[in-house]
Amino acid sequence: MSSAPPTIFAPNRRRAARARMAALQNRPDAARFMLDDMIEDVQERLAFLRHPVRRALLIGDRHGTLATALAAAAIDVTRADTAPTAGEVPLDEEAPFPAPLTAQGFDLIASLSTLDTVNDLPGALIHIRRALVPGGLAIISFAGAGSLPNLRAAMLTADADRPAARVHPAVDVRSGAQLLQRAGFADPVADSRSIDVAYRSLDRLVGDLREQALGNVLATPGAPLGKSALARARAAFLKQGAGGRVVERFEIVTLSGRRSA
Repeated sequence: MSSAPPTIFAPNRRRAARARMAALQNRPDAARFMLDDMIEDVQERLAFLRHPVRRALLIGDRHGTLATALAAAAIDVTRADTAPTAGEVPLDEEAPFPAPLTAQGFDLIASLSTLDTVNDLPGALIHIRRALVPGGLAIISFAGAGSLPNLRAAMLTADADRPAARVHPAVDVRSGAQLLQRAGFADPVADSRSIDVAYRSLDRLVGDLREQALGNVLATPGAPLGKSALARARAAFLKQGAGGRVVERFEIVTLSGRRSA
């Protein structure tokens, strides 16, 4: 009998972060570079597909950008999210029988920036594989282990000799490939790419994280930083740059695989 996965992330905080993202994304200047990059990558990968896609499930397509493109190609699209808005259906990837992943008839499932905060990632991947038709393709993208090195260093400085959990643990390419194999995918592929973004303050970085649902949703987060600790974090963050600008790195890990016939 397999043991339950450890509770690293809080489902209620995860839903709240996704709901907050939906509201913040209404701002014209909201950060959306992670999702935009993932959508562009999915479209590029689909351009090389040899088999037709008739039904697609898109998880985390917050603005419906990918859905619109696929619908224009006469593909039947279902959109889902942990915190659904108009046009989306609710989805809990870790539920025992999570609708719409029980439909078992999708030629394509794309998950965008959502699976990095589930406690049972292998289980979620198995749900996705089972919802595909034989030969169907899954493309799963999320923030990877190489993300936010400057933020991580700044938080360690802020906490001094009592470091607290403030930044998420994350999956790297090697463990991602192992997870695909464990979940039973055929033709598993794991790769990564990075986006570098320049910041003039720690606060602006934190704002971008909140706007993209990349903020802290840990089940047992550290206590809020006090004034002196926050000042140390801000100073430590800027110290890692030059000319008043710090280049922060966001790594995107993408996992892809098929359901065997």
